[in-house]
Amino acid sequence: MDTKILIVDDSKSDVTLIKIMLHDYQLIYAANGYEAMQMIDHDPSIELIVLDLNMPVMNGFEVLNALKQPQYSKIVTIILTNHDEIENEVKGLALGAMDYIRKPLNMEALRKRIEIQLALRNSRVMMEDYNLRLQNEVEIRTKELVLSRDISINVLVGLLEVRNLESSNHTIRTQYMVRKLCDHLKLKAEYCDIFTDDYIQELFRTTPLHDIGKVGIPDHILLKPGKLTPEEFEIMKKHVDYGVDALMYNLKGNDAPSFIRTALEIIGTHHERYDGTGYPHGLKGEEIPLCGRLVAIVDVYDALVHPRVYKAAFSHERALEIINQERGCHFDPNIVDAFMEIHNEMLKITQEFEQTPEIEVE
Repeated sequence: MDTKILIVDDSKSDVTLIKIMLHDYQLIYAANGYEAMQMIDHDPSIELIVLDLNMPVMNGFEVLNALKQPQYSKIVTIILTNHDEIENEVKGLALGAMDYIRKPLNMEALRKRIEIQLALRNSRVMMEDYNLRLQNEVEIRTKELVLSRDISINVLVGLLEVRNLESSNHTIRTQYMVRKLCDHLKLKAEYCDIFTDDYIQELFRTTPLHDIGKVGIPDHILLKPGKLTPEEFEIMKKHVDYGVDALMYNLKGNDAPSFIRTALEIIGTHHERYDGTGYPHGLKGEEIPLCGRLVAIVDVYDALVHPRVYKAAFSHERALEIINQERGCHFDPNIVDAFMEIHNEMLKITQEFEQTPEIEVE
């Protein structure tokens, strides 16, 4: 047989008996635990060890302790004990031995137990290999789904910005500002458990969708070179409902995955105001999801420091003044404070993405 078995015993007579009974296996021998560990470390093809507990230099218990390391997890060990060593049998099994044989050796019993343990080992190894392949396949499929999702988001956002050229790169700047703000808030005790790496990445990926409903707004309103009339502004406000409805329609009764739920919250609440005077639902304070409060402030800041057909760009300093004035009114006070602490970083982002960059896709 191709199976390699290591016999670890200082009794030459026992080794001879084992050699006769297991003649059709590949057998190698060690006279003590130290020699055994040297052989194991240099020969990864060893599948099973027949291990005597009472040996010089390094006894069987010490070998079992050493074999607890992860690199030896596929090796099966059967211990050899004497008839009056029940405590040693229990201790050996507790240390990781899979079975035991008592001396004087019954060769038929030894062979049968080796066959059973090898069969069990091979089944475990096959299952582990199958699970590993399955895990790899799941990871590949997950990456493909993430890539498809990101491409879909970028296509939708791209269509919006083609129509609304004045806000070119707005969505990219806002997503990077949201991530920077999250990274900063994560350092604060009250937010450290909220802003996990996965949640921050989810916000980064979904923030560009915040105004996707504007694809449903007529051009004469979306691109109007001047202030909107009250009637036109009511139509403009409908972009929130259009965006939410578009995502909900595509769910078709299915449970929403996490990133869709986050996107829905951002789309549906980034025009709410902290004092309850925003739209579409007049949510107030912490009734507004945290993601909506985050996007609200970066959305407004980016709009302030960039020109629109109906206004010139404000300076960074003037934009900060306006945001501070809206602390507790339009914006969450804690988020305003955090924004002010890193306002120079926000300015760097607006400057970095003035020109169209490559869209980041995982």
